[in-house]
Amino acid sequence: MLQIFEKDKIFHLFTEKVSYLFQVKEDSARNLYFGKAIDGADAAALSSLGFHSSFDMDVRAEREEYALWNGHGFHLPCLQARGEPGRALFCTYKGYEAEEDAKADRLDIILEDRAMGLSVLMRYILHRDNGMIARNVILTAQKKIWLDRVMSAAVSLPAGQESTARWLTGKWMGEFRIVESPVNIGVLTLQSKRGIPGPHFNPSVALAEPCANETGGRVWYGALAYSGNWSIQIEKTIFGNTHIVAGINDFDFEMVLEPGESFETPAFYTGFTEDGFGGMSRDMHRFIREKILPRQTLRPVLFNSWEATAFNVQVDGQKKLAEQAAHMGCELFVVDDGWFGERHSDKAGLGDWWVNKQKFPNGLSELIEHVKSLGMKFGIWVEPESVNPDSGLYRAHPNWIYRYPNQEPVQLRNQYLLNLSLPQVRDYLKDMLHGLLSDNNIDFIKWDMNRAVTDPQSAIGNAGKSLWYAHVEAVYSLWKSIRESFPHVEMETCSGGGGRIDLGILHYAEQSWPSDNTDPYTRLLIQEGFTQLYPPTIMMCWVTDSPGGEWSKRPLSYRFHSAMCGGLGIGADISKFRKEELEECAFWIKKYKRWRHIIQHGDLYRLKSPRQGNFSALEYVSADKEEALVFLFANSLKTDEILPSVRLLGLDKDSRYLLDSGEAFAGATLMNAGLWANLCGDFASRVIYLKKQLNESDAR
Repeated sequence: MLQIFEKDKIFHLFTEKVSYLFQVKEDSARNLYFGKAIDGADAAALSSLGFHSSFDMDVRAEREEYALWNGHGFHLPCLQARGEPGRALFCTYKGYEAEEDAKADRLDIILEDRAMGLSVLMRYILHRDNGMIARNVILTAQKKIWLDRVMSAAVSLPAGQESTARWLTGKWMGEFRIVESPVNIGVLTLQSKRGIPGPHFNPSVALAEPCANETGGRVWYGALAYSGNWSIQIEKTIFGNTHIVAGINDFDFEMVLEPGESFETPAFYTGFTEDGFGGMSRDMHRFIREKILPRQTLRPVLFNSWEATAFNVQVDGQKKLAEQAAHMGCELFVVDDGWFGERHSDKAGLGDWWVNKQKFPNGLSELIEHVKSLGMKFGIWVEPESVNPDSGLYRAHPNWIYRYPNQEPVQLRNQYLLNLSLPQVRDYLKDMLHGLLSDNNIDFIKWDMNRAVTDPQSAIGNAGKSLWYAHVEAVYSLWKSIRESFPHVEMETCSGGGGRIDLGILHYAEQSWPSDNTDPYTRLLIQEGFTQLYPPTIMMCWVTDSPGGEWSKRPLSYRFHSAMCGGLGIGADISKFRKEELEECAFWIKKYKRWRHIIQHGDLYRLKSPRQGNFSALEYVSADKEEALVFLFANSLKTDEILPSVRLLGLDKDSRYLLDSGEAFAGATLMNAGLWANLCGDFASRVIYLKKQLNESDAR
């Protein structure tokens, strides 16, 4: 909801739980408060320290909602631009526009620098159901403007608030690891300069009061909807002001706006909770499912043929795998790399997106029809953005890649990267993808991107846009064209694992691939980090044989339990499975199908972290609190070790729940006394299903 105090130019965005207040003063918008809901009528008294000394006169300027660089302030700016008068921006407040709606409210604050010839529209969209606020700006030029830094938003914590930062970091095979650090005076920068958002950092952050934990405490958090170079900076000043500045990274960034042109920044979604990191996660999970994802359908159980065949993809072998996968209960059969061109290894063929006739003499249709006859959908792997030097595409168009003049471009994974800022490259990829989907009855695409962007020959590409930005814009346009022309096709975002997972790409992708690491124990750590902000419904988790060696000795039940914590997939070479192993796979797949609505669309409670010892626990509770699942994992237990009881969360305390063991307990008992883990040995695991019993009055 919106509350506007015209006289004092105070704006209040609020729900029952959250208040966000700022005031336009001296032609700049300055944050007054962001946190638990308060009375907006008290806003005028919320101004923090304003004068310190003649050396630091206007300390309140540190709380600007969108700071313009003009040399008059010394905190992090959001916008730096150059034009005919120079490079100092001096905007005046021109007014606001507001629109209230039952689901989301929009507030636009309009600033203008007439001398520079630039208008700045600051947009706020408040989602009423959970208090999430989307922040971004729309810039419109009246004269030619050079943009050097264009962030999406600055978000301030309450004045004087001490905080601890939590963010996600990682590397290939070790993505989404949680890092925490006190926010000290200075600037902490999280960023990507690789052309993709991850995996070294994810474009998200949480700032929490120091006492906050999984179940309680105030947390301010945000995530950027952008799939390229990004930056999130947390600045704390000597005067106790802490703010987050988030948006497109200004590293090697430049953009030109011609008169009449506009540029809209990606949205930075920010929220607040007093229910700790668990409350943050549940709020974000619901928001992403309901407001970001293209659809909310349950994720199917898939089989991917990569580990079974690698590049040796042959139609007869794939048909046999499909028969086994269907018998186990899989619903989607995905052919991975190796089906096209002369793609017999990762050294050749990438870019030649024609079906290999030796592997598929009758095209893909023979396999697709067979898969469909087994009751499964069909999916396929592509990596459109890259090209092997040893390919027909590169030999025909060596000028289609990113490269510096007179300099051999960098090869990563035996690949170059196509220059998607070139219209002819975008047209080629669009025609290829549309042709593939038009000619074949394909239901699913696994879109991979296995390298960073290198050799960008100029900061400015076509139409005055940064090459880094133009690449992301082209990727979005391709995904959007598939969404519009083939609405039945579902897609997965993958980038060497978790390199491209953010709220921008999730507008187009139903699911994601968090990591190439499928070791079930390590995955518990990766999945804990992933679910800090992203919901289990998009988190694909596979049962595999990798990484091999000692790791392959994990019990099959343990591998399934770990993989059932998100969207379930099978990636093992099932052609080598014994009969009893195939039967066990079928058993757990059947169980998962019965339970997946709880896992994918329920509320997640992280009861005990795998970072805190050799025992961890997760709980999923259905939205109506009728059902729950508890996953228990133990690793390297000592023979004399006694595990503590596990206290559940999120149940109806006044109802009784029947366990699959036949025992029944009150919700209050389960949440206060808990359940005994009852695990022993290495890599032991259990899953417990709970169902609310009917009350006598309900039964009548």
